[in-house]
Amino acid sequence: MGPGNEAMIELVAIAAATILIAALTVPAGFGLSTMLTPLVLLLMGPHEAVAVIAIVHGAHNAGKFAALKEHVDFSAFKRYGIWLVIGSIFGALLQNQFPQDPLLAIIGVFLVILPLLTMSENWTGYRIPEVNDRFGGFGSGFMGGLSGHQGALRAMFLTRRLPDKMAYAATASILALCVDISRIPVYLIFRYEDIIQYSMLTLVLVFSALVGVRLGKKWLTSLKSEWIQKGVMFSIVVSGIFFIYESNIVL
Repeated sequence: MGPGNEAMIELVAIAAATILIAALTVPAGFGLSTMLTPLVLLLMGPHEAVAVIAIVHGAHNAGKFAALKEHVDFSAFKRYGIWLVIGSIFGALLQNQFPQDPLLAIIGVFLVILPLLTMSENWTGYRIPEVNDRFGGFGSGFMGGLSGHQGALRAMFLTRRLPDKMAYAATASILALCVDISRIPVYLIFRYEDIIQYSMLTLVLVFSALVGVRLGKKWLTSLKSEWIQKGVMFSIVVSGIFFIYESNIVL
């Protein structure tokens, strides 16, 4: 089998995995970047991976918003939106200052800690005060801009505000889209030439993510979102441990 055939098989496999991941993360409300990052890191460095996945993430969230827009809770959007954008821009600017290994380590630490914090909230029943929504919005946006992983922290603040699964998934999509729209231009300004060389892969992943949205919308009405959220949480922690290992940094 020649190199061309191997590359095509690899591309098809990643596209199929993206469809599945994109479908799962519609009811979960987060996790696309987290589960897609290990696959994309097989093909490029972490800075380029964060930028490419941001474009795919933006398309995925735009597709979710289009499919679920009638369920958006705009009061929650107003509480979080501006702080998400501010945090995202700060994080994206800082992302370009980090060398590769520390960035991988930072991503890994976030991915291990945030799911544990989310699960601890479920165990203790503690409700995060609404006065802290601005901090949750800024923190979620900042980590989205820095590493691409914004969903776990956002979920801590959003799930208890929006117990209805349709409202949660729809509102999470537009909040995540705000982060993507604000951070992608920053990535392109600093790393346009590095990103453009992966344009074909990006287009394939974008198409796969949009296909996954259609499938995920069907799952949203038929599956219990908490099952999927727990599965995504487990995948996030495993990915975080993997990134810390790959960073070659002893923490």
